[in-house]
Amino acid sequence: MIRLRATARLQLHKDFTLDDALQWVDYWAALGISHLYVSPLLTARPGSMHGYDVTDPSQINPELGGEAALRRLVDALRARDMGLILDIVSNHMAVGGSNNPWWLDVLEWGRRSPYGEFFDIHWDSPDPLLEGQLLLPYLRSDYGEVLRAGEIPLRLDAGAGAFYCEHFEHRFPINPHAYGELLRLSGDAALDGLAQRFDGLADAPEAHTEALGLRSELAMLLADPRLRQSLEAALSAYDSRQPEGLQRLHQLLERQSYRLASWRTAADDINWRRFFDINELGGLRVERPEVFEATHAKVFQLVGEGLIDGLRIDHVDGLADPRGYCRRLRRRVEALLPQRPEVARIEHFSIHVEKILASGEQLHGDWMVDGTTGYEFMNQVSLLQHDPQGAAPLARLWNARSGRPAEFLQEARQARAQVLAGSLAGDFESVAQLLLQIARADLMTRDITLGAIRRALQALVVHFPVYRCYIAGNGRQNLDEGFFEQALDGARGILNEADAGVLEHLQKWLGGVPLRQVPARLRKLHRQACARFQQLTSPAAAKAVEDTAFYRYGVLLSRNDVGFDSEYFSAPPEAFHRACAQRLESFPDSLLATATHDHKRGEDGRARLAVLSERGEWYSTLVEHWQRLTAGLRRLTANGEAPYPGDELILFQTLLGSWPLELSCDDPTALAVYFERVSGWQQKALREAKLRSSWSAPDTEYEQVCRDYLHTLLCQPDGLPLRRSIASAVNDMAASGALNGLVQCLLRLTAPGVPDLFQGREFWDFSLVDPDNRRPVDYPARAAALAQVAEPAELLRNWRDGRIKQYLISSLLCLRRSLPTLFARGEYLPLNVLGTAAGRALAFARRTQDGHCLLVVVPRLSDALLADGVPMVPPRKWGNTRVQLPESLRDRPLYGLFGQPVVSPRDGSLLLSELLSAFPVCVLSSEPARLG
Repeated sequence: MIRLRATARLQLHKDFTLDDALQWVDYWAALGISHLYVSPLLTARPGSMHGYDVTDPSQINPELGGEAALRRLVDALRARDMGLILDIVSNHMAVGGSNNPWWLDVLEWGRRSPYGEFFDIHWDSPDPLLEGQLLLPYLRSDYGEVLRAGEIPLRLDAGAGAFYCEHFEHRFPINPHAYGELLRLSGDAALDGLAQRFDGLADAPEAHTEALGLRSELAMLLADPRLRQSLEAALSAYDSRQPEGLQRLHQLLERQSYRLASWRTAADDINWRRFFDINELGGLRVERPEVFEATHAKVFQLVGEGLIDGLRIDHVDGLADPRGYCRRLRRRVEALLPQRPEVARIEHFSIHVEKILASGEQLHGDWMVDGTTGYEFMNQVSLLQHDPQGAAPLARLWNARSGRPAEFLQEARQARAQVLAGSLAGDFESVAQLLLQIARADLMTRDITLGAIRRALQALVVHFPVYRCYIAGNGRQNLDEGFFEQALDGARGILNEADAGVLEHLQKWLGGVPLRQVPARLRKLHRQACARFQQLTSPAAAKAVEDTAFYRYGVLLSRNDVGFDSEYFSAPPEAFHRACAQRLESFPDSLLATATHDHKRGEDGRARLAVLSERGEWYSTLVEHWQRLTAGLRRLTANGEAPYPGDELILFQTLLGSWPLELSCDDPTALAVYFERVSGWQQKALREAKLRSSWSAPDTEYEQVCRDYLHTLLCQPDGLPLRRSIASAVNDMAASGALNGLVQCLLRLTAPGVPDLFQGREFWDFSLVDPDNRRPVDYPARAAALAQVAEPAELLRNWRDGRIKQYLISSLLCLRRSLPTLFARGEYLPLNVLGTAAGRALAFARRTQDGHCLLVVVPRLSDALLADGVPMVPPRKWGNTRVQLPESLRDRPLYGLFGQPVVSPRDGSLLLSELLSAFPVCVLSSEPARLG
């Protein structure tokens, strides 16, 4: 039986396939990993580097090696008593392009397609131009301009017997009932009979099925080169570069189930749900049983055959009913477990959801899942490692130098209002229109205007403190009510009296009363409004916070990451202890992550930047010095100085956090490589911030000036003084940052939950946002380092090479393998730290009922205690600081994992000067024989 103990997260793609992963199974087994945890394996858009753009859920992606490669990998894992967890995308599929057969069928047949209800399309639009049609915002410019330029040509696919239009990579099928018109153009009698039969499809009840046969006949006829060439030549009548052809092609397109439009129309006019605001990802209606079964058929086959042992659900908040989905998934999976082969039998099939939890929010306990993917743990560790004393000076510095708000909440709310009026305007309008229909249906509310509803709804969403609430048949859940009231209170504070009154109706309409109390004729409308509202607040939060405010707000970038509540700068050890106890009680098998494929900066980069919270004044002085040095590097553009001061400050912190430990200021080759990495981040950061540039309207002049500035800083002689100063600052912070990195790594491995290791992060991780954080991993170097036998003292001396972090991970994973019950269900005991440096340490114990114990002691906020550029507090600096032990740990020997001496506490406490004398962090166990 394979028990979930520790996962290794892998991003698979054409350059790192299932067979590539197979080569390193022995390495992960030796490291102590129990399960590989892989990105989506189903067929994705060609060349996809992540797999979240699925085009065909019925097969394993051939680019990854297909099902045969999957079976080879699983066989290797089974031979080493390891398992496989699969990431699946239930919320959306890749659309547009020419690779998704379901989507193309919907374009061809509209509502008559078997997949017409698979995608979340609003077929009944109030816009007469969209009634019964699907808006396709894929054109490079306005429809008329593109049409006149001949950039939507009509094509013949002779092999498939099909007609279509195309625009760059996009394919727009022509409905077969229009084929008769096109076939008669050739004037060839051989096609006349087939043309009449295609004409008859318009009213045929089985048109979709009949068309398949007719297209096969057409393909056979077109095997004749003469006939094919004749028909292709006849299509010149639809050449839209000619006036007659333009009208003819336009009329043909007008009769389709879609309307072609400029990509810029998507924000306002979109009539189908996307993943956030991405036109290439279309939302699925997985709440419908037939959609659920069709999209999960391959996954269920893999479960039943014993090829996968767990699932990770991507973006669960995008679903109309996350609770219903998760419960249905659990029931289906459990029904399949008995049929698995004996070699693949498991006691429990794990299901984890990617869910962002805000401050004070808990995952609902009735979803029948094992927990989240661990973003909230990243936040909890981060809060622990930030000194509250640094909040004020860093905020003053940011506000004074950038002119931006010092409060994150203000920045985030401004961003929410911006995305609601911009990229999510169409989604927002959809909710507003549904609410208007509800208002019009009641004599007591029919005078409420659409404008008032829009203003109240916007204020409510802007102040929503969580990603979403969860509205069921009985209305909003009790766990969500406080968050909804918080949003209402915030909205009241900014609305005038008349509009504020509308909030009371929104409170009622959006899950405030059970559906059974709603008049039967209005229940469908209420259900739709609630679903659309929940699916609006989630992308509004993600786009405003993760993809906007995090790139605008630069008080301290280590507090800006996915899953972080950046309104809070720090938290005391008591908060970390409470979170651990709560997790053990509610979701003991929740994943614990400190790095993910979504993170904005690497785990050790964040750990290094956290040191600035202990050095606020030092950093302020540095910034003043650096801005004097950059005076000659900045340029004046039509819109002001570039880089803008806020962008410059964010760049400074990015360099401090990502500067490689081995990078020399005088190595042009290495600097050029680093420049390209940071330059990629810079362009993304400028566009995500949406202040001086954006994805929809890039300011290429500003971006180029910023790129030139960065190039001079990193690669040119003029930037050498600044470059050396930044490198010196990095070197000054590096040891403290490394100690923070070791601490967060140890906490992930010892706190309640299942540690998740993102690919390659067993060495130092100073990566930037994707795609930088998904760069190839040097597995040979990691395998070679793991095979070496090294003493802790030697690793500490050479801490910059990263082997010390790998040693920490492998040692703890070995211990987890030896003591599975202790780590999986052992009691969590916060321990008091006393003495002169009590605030600079955290301690806890894990304990089982049969007496096995573990003691963990780590430094925190210890920058001022370090010396000699080594990531370890000299023992003398701890003075009389000590850990108080519970009765169960007293008067018994405790054995150190990292070379610490055996200790036998007699007075109920242990001195940190002893516990942390040989290694930067301390783990003591009551079982010495289990450490090997």
